Amino acid sequence: MKTEPTIINHFTDAAKAYDEKNQQLMPIAENMHFLIRLILKDAPVAARVLCVGVGTGAEILSLSMAFPEWTFVGVDPAIGMLEVCRERLEAAGVLPRCELIHGYVHDVPQGENFDIALSILVAHFVKREERLEFYRAMSNRLYPKGILIDAEISYDLDAQELPLMLKNWESIQSLMGATPESIANLSRVLREMLTVLPPVEVEQMLRQSGIQLPVRFFQSFMISGWYGVKA
Repeated sequence: MKTEPTIINHFTDAAKAYDEKNQQLMPIAENMHFLIRLILKDAPVAARVLCVGVGTGAEILSLSMAFPEWTFVGVDPAIGMLEVCRERLEAAGVLPRCELIHGYVHDVPQGENFDIALSILVAHFVKREERLEFYRAMSNRLYPKGILIDAEISYDLDAQELPLMLKNWESIQSLMGATPESIANLSRVLREMLTVLPPVEVEQMLRQSGIQLPVRFFQSFMISGWYGVKA
């Protein structure tokens, strides 16, 4: 079915607003991308990279500039995000090295096709009962010894220090333009609208998906990042 241009424009405008809101978090993103580039510096010269939940293309833009022979497949279920992603990749001159797929990781052809798979700030939108299969779907698309990188909101919501961490998280949300009402509902959002798993559970699932010895390389308040090699 053809999507009406007005609907596409609406989705695209929303995606651009999303980017503008996240500009306040650039110091966090830049640090994480810097570490990801260091982790991947010894990957194959012509690596093939899968970006799950590619959004507006931040990871592709970061990696494509540092590794000029890499090629990328980005997948995202939000058509507006993909439209903005395409615009940004074209403006940066890297679109010819990229393929964009409207859908989910399971819509990417199966097989050991990638040297690297990334999922950045996506997994906490995946339900607990579906999470292992989500990680496994990325792992199954990696070559042996391929690298999986995952960053997500991850925290033990029953920890005694949660109230202190919530104060920090409120500061993050305020920078992004959250209203007092949404900040007041922050705990409920973390518990009911997202699926925030404690780090120990994330690491266990990554191992079960076929990733050896996942290493937690990044933490910024409730955001944690891991990398590991496919068995």
